[in-house]
Amino acid sequence: MPNIKSAIKRVSIIEKKTLQNNMIKSAYKTAIKKFEEAAQAGNKEEASTAFRDAVKKIDQACTKGVIKNNTASRKKSNLAKKLNEIK
Repeated sequence: MPNIKSAIKRVSIIEKKTLQNNMIKSAYKTAIKKFEEAAQAGNKEEASTAFRDAVKKIDQACTKGVIKNNTASRKKSNLAKKLNEIK
């Protein structure tokens, strides 16, 4: 445990930011899972709606610094490929 006052403050700030990052990460992973479920079912309309939501959540995570730019681009690209494969 830290003894210095500023170090104690940093620990509490890090805990808060970790919780925020986990919340953002969980939200985009959930959005991806919803898209994949719709894509698996073959429902094009529902999948396209879920795709837009998933892309939005991925962009938010990227903006907040939870995931890197290339990771966000890769995930969006993979989702777009899956969306285009639905008949």
